[in-house]
Amino acid sequence: MLVQTHLFIPGPTNIPEAVRQAMNIPMEDMRSPEFPKFTLPIFEDLKKVFKMKDGRVFIYPSSGTGAWESAISNTLNPGDKVLMSRFGQFSLLWVDMAERMGLDVVLCDEEWGTGVPLEKYADILAKDTAHEIKAVFATQNETATGVSSDIAGVRKALDAAKHPALLMVDGVSSVGSIDMRMGEWGVDCCVSGSQKGFMLPTGLGILAVSQKALDANKTSKMRRCYFSFEDMIKTNDLGFFPYTPATQLIRGLRASLNLIEAEGLENIFARHHRMAEAVRKAVAAWGLKLCAKEPKWHSDTVSAILVPEGIDANNVLKTAYYRYNTSLGTGLNKVAGKVFRIGHLGALDEGMIGGVLFNVEMSLLDCGVNIKAGSGTGAAAEYFRSTATKSATGVTEASEKKAA
Repeated sequence: MLVQTHLFIPGPTNIPEAVRQAMNIPMEDMRSPEFPKFTLPIFEDLKKVFKMKDGRVFIYPSSGTGAWESAISNTLNPGDKVLMSRFGQFSLLWVDMAERMGLDVVLCDEEWGTGVPLEKYADILAKDTAHEIKAVFATQNETATGVSSDIAGVRKALDAAKHPALLMVDGVSSVGSIDMRMGEWGVDCCVSGSQKGFMLPTGLGILAVSQKALDANKTSKMRRCYFSFEDMIKTNDLGFFPYTPATQLIRGLRASLNLIEAEGLENIFARHHRMAEAVRKAVAAWGLKLCAKEPKWHSDTVSAILVPEGIDANNVLKTAYYRYNTSLGTGLNKVAGKVFRIGHLGALDEGMIGGVLFNVEMSLLDCGVNIKAGSGTGAAAEYFRSTATKSATGVTEASEKKAA
């Protein structure tokens, strides 16, 4: 096949050409006296993406899972009680990590297709008058089910209970694509990764921490080495790293941050919402349903789409891949074989969304799903046309008057 596979999984995402070119460089000396001139501004510019008021950002050569572990091991102690919720594969894995690292997990086990249970969190926190709970965990965007949760609502629950617990957020598939306001929402640790909204290959675990989390680090007795805040701080302050950094990925990160700044975070969030809404319009036109149970849970970075009874979602995935050269996200764990996922985050525009919907439509028809050809793509096209702005089309009032 001469055409590159159309990639619409929810990460790794498509890499903009400017980012790819920035990484296409010879190896460099990461101990060079010139290196800090490059690295120090990156730490500061990352803070802008997280909308932080204080604290700092760590960049680990790892996946987002490494940043998960760093957040836990640097701020908590073995046996600490923490509040968590489980409603998809990635929130499940974070719970599993917490338990394996010796934390006492107070668990809210929720239906897959829903998100962080704010009412339950509020009730549990209000009853914890002794403040035994040391940290509250929330997955902002559950990639497996296409569910987004209200982090501001978690902060309100903590504030209402006057609870001092740390707020830990998994923002791996949200940061850089869905609004994250660490400062305003009082988030203490926010986990992200390079392969989602930052539009890079996998390989950088990015962890933003508040001053409160840095203070908690001073009393944390959990064993740590590779992910130690202390080691990172000593060298990061000088513009270096305690071990060999992924220099080419960090070069790509610089280019990605430049693109993010040029477009503007609010414009990026609006674009992601618009791309997601077009996919949701298509799903509705097909007569299918999302795994997300209600609109309040809808994710702007990934849609998990339920297939009808008697249809195996894996066949839809294989058909899309082998017949139409399109990679879609598979169903994980409880929703395996029941959903396929369309990732719509990172470097995307209307034509790309239209293309994946066209290929998904053909795949569904080939697999025996009773939909009308053109229904989903047509609904998305109408939505895009009705919401297009003059700036988006390149047409200005001046050019219209000149043409008249």
